[in-house]
Amino acid sequence: MADINFEAPEYYTNRELSWLDFNYRILGEARDKENKLFERLKFLSITASNLDEFYMVRVASLKDMVHAGYKKTDISGMTPQEQLTAINRRVHEFVGLQYSTYNRSLVPMLLQSGLNIISSFKDMNKEQEKFADAYFENEVYPVLTPMAVDSSRPFPLIRNKTLNIAALMKRKNSDGDELEFATVQVPSVLPRFVKLPDNDGKTCLILLEQIIQKNIDKLFLNYDVICSYPYRIMRNADFSIEEEESADLMKEIKKQLKKRQWGEVIRLETEEKIDKRLLKILKKELHIKEEDIFKINGPLDLTFLMKMYGIDGFSKYKDKKYIPQPVPGMNSEEDIFTQISKGDILLHHPYVTFDPVVDFIKQASRDENVLAIKQTLYRVSGNSPIIASLAEAAENGKQVTVLVELKARFDEENNIIWAQKLEKAGCHVIYGLLGLKTHSKITLVVRREEDGIKRYVHLGTGNYNDATAKLYTDMGMFTCNRAIGEDATAVFNMISGYSEPPSWNKLSLAPYWLRDKFLHLIRREIKYAKEGKEAFIVAKMNSLCDRKIIAALYEASAAGVKIDLIVRGICCLRTGIPGVSENITVRSIVGMFLEHSRIFYFHNNGNEEVYMGSADWMPRNLNKRVEILFPVMDEKLKEEVIHILDIQLADNVKAQVMDNEGKYSRLDRRGRKKVCAQEYFCNEAQQRAKEEEKIRNDRIFTPMENSESV
Repeated sequence: MADINFEAPEYYTNRELSWLDFNYRILGEARDKENKLFERLKFLSITASNLDEFYMVRVASLKDMVHAGYKKTDISGMTPQEQLTAINRRVHEFVGLQYSTYNRSLVPMLLQSGLNIISSFKDMNKEQEKFADAYFENEVYPVLTPMAVDSSRPFPLIRNKTLNIAALMKRKNSDGDELEFATVQVPSVLPRFVKLPDNDGKTCLILLEQIIQKNIDKLFLNYDVICSYPYRIMRNADFSIEEEESADLMKEIKKQLKKRQWGEVIRLETEEKIDKRLLKILKKELHIKEEDIFKINGPLDLTFLMKMYGIDGFSKYKDKKYIPQPVPGMNSEEDIFTQISKGDILLHHPYVTFDPVVDFIKQASRDENVLAIKQTLYRVSGNSPIIASLAEAAENGKQVTVLVELKARFDEENNIIWAQKLEKAGCHVIYGLLGLKTHSKITLVVRREEDGIKRYVHLGTGNYNDATAKLYTDMGMFTCNRAIGEDATAVFNMISGYSEPPSWNKLSLAPYWLRDKFLHLIRREIKYAKEGKEAFIVAKMNSLCDRKIIAALYEASAAGVKIDLIVRGICCLRTGIPGVSENITVRSIVGMFLEHSRIFYFHNNGNEEVYMGSADWMPRNLNKRVEILFPVMDEKLKEEVIHILDIQLADNVKAQVMDNEGKYSRLDRRGRKKVCAQEYFCNEAQQRAKEEEKIRNDRIFTPMENSESV
């Protein structure tokens, strides 16, 4: 072991290529015939939206590095230019597979199921054609703004992620061969697809851009339209803020948001058969290289498939919607603070409802004994009941402190709106910390009770977002443990006043000493392994790419520590390297819910320790974010969390396991009982809810003893 350099680049996978592997796993769900048809559409849509964000942030960042002449290698030994080259090759392959899935598998199956996506306006019958033309005249035409390009009208700003139609035109009755260019944006305020009159008993849809193309000559009455093709661009949306030089963080972020529309064009999507003359103009005006052009065999921007999922009449092709169940042991009749006082409460979303978290804030806002509410907000829903309760609490005279993280990527604008609303209601709003993102999920309620001041705390692995809580798997915990309450107060004092306490009781924080905490826990397992004792680590997270953590895991594996990792997305660690990672397994679960919880188990020579938190094992989480790791101390709850990990490790339906070449594949379950972790937890939650309902009913309807004597 002493001779092994556990940080050697050959032991690591490039972060960006690992992310692409993750998107391939999602695409695998779109290709999986065991999934229902409309669920497959959703997965294909997710791959498209994921790829958009990947380009706007990760690829954009690499391009910035190349422009700046930055040549330092990453964790796997690749320069920024080498990464871009590898990404470009992989993404072109990926897009080809996306559209092969759409064209060869999904579209024919949709047709069989009674849904006809008309691929060209030429395929419409007379009735449909008449309907489409009327729709254009009445709904679309008034919204459109055609833009010609000539000596007096420069090439217009093409907005990020918008769908547009480019056209080549020739003036009518003109003797010359000169062609002119024009472009029109497909309005995002209108539905992307239009329902046409049914044909042969089938529901018929056509995309909005095809209706516009069919009628494009009506936009240029003095011209003959030679050709028209849709196109779409992606811009660099990765902006950095000089926080130390910014007097007003909110103003600076607002300014940077506007600049996103002017960012460098880093990707151009066009229809596969686009006219070469048209493509040449786009390439020149958008300043884009050939390798960044994607010629698409099908409709651009497959994210429309997510909205198509909502079409009525196809329920048998969709999974039955899961309804989150009541939290075991909790009831709506009893005050939530009384219930928390009886003992810590574990929440496992979306299997159990997020309502107790919303009710926690709501009850606190109206409880006359509550003195203060303090909360961190990273991403919230569009019509957040939590925001409404916080505003109500301030209006009721309570001390309300809210950290709204304005730098939450792509939620900046939304969070600015919420921050301003809270301020108007009288809340004390903090806009994040200088140089850091506050990613922790914590709420503190301070309450006056008969025996003095008591602190109630909610800690979680996911955002305070009631909408995504139905889609993401996350863990949460209510507690009124004195030590955690003291730490929670210290967290908010540090956030609002920069006063870090000399010591902490139970919580571990990034960026201060969370990495050291994890390294200590890993090295403790190494110590036990070297002593010949059982040593075991299980860790579940979204991403793993921190070099020091991975090196420590390699050292632990080499020492004989058994390590099982459940990593949904990026994983730069490689398994099966002789003498380095032979004792490590990595699996990724992609299912109907987005795996989002972070759970960490350490055997500790039989004195098992379980932690949960907001941080992945990534440099950004451990170095540049305020994150919280909290212990699960109640023995019963600890057993429950270990049970959750055990079921995920037993999954042989949605889990894919990494091999020694870094490739993922499904497990061979021949002769083995089928275990799908997400289905298991749904069934388990429903069964527990039935059992509790039966107990309640038995209490209500059981006849009184000795009723004859009454």
